[in-house]
Amino acid sequence: MQIPLQITFHGIPHSDAVEAKIREKAGKLDRFHSHIMGCRVAVEAEHHHHHQGNQYHIRIDITTPRKELVISREHHDKKAHEDIYVAIRDAFNAATRQLEDYARIQQGKVKTHDLQSTGTVSRMLPEKDHGFIEAEDGHEIYFHRNSVTGSGFDALQVGDEIRYVEETDDLGPQASIVYP
Repeated sequence: MQIPLQITFHGIPHSDAVEAKIREKAGKLDRFHSHIMGCRVAVEAEHHHHHQGNQYHIRIDITTPRKELVISREHHDKKAHEDIYVAIRDAFNAATRQLEDYARIQQGKVKTHDLQSTGTVSRMLPEKDHGFIEAEDGHEIYFHRNSVTGSGFDALQVGDEIRYVEETDDLGPQASIVYP
């Protein structure tokens, strides 16, 4: 990485052990894409759950010469993310998948137009920075604000037809790129 790794903590005190785990995981990202310029990691504790322990949210921003990849998923329903190390592992696993996919596209091993599907925006949750797409076959796909290209997330409305690139992880289908 050309720019040193940046780690920030929100809602929790700094932890040398957590920082060491993040540095270890971030150090391995170069294996999956050789031109990573920088990486920023934000660790956040969500303290509004009274019926269960704190959920940890990990956001990773990876900068490459042509694209910035953002790994940021809400895990409110995933009890495992009450363990900060599980949340870190899952976030870096998602980052690895996105880097591998991006590297394949850059190397021409994947035709991007073959990956695109069409659907309709079915729900928008702007206060949570995400929404959902209804695919042509009727299943629902999550998308995050940072996945939207062009005129952006704020211009989308329920009922808009869009194109998207879908991927599936352990939490289900999500759109990694949304074209309004």
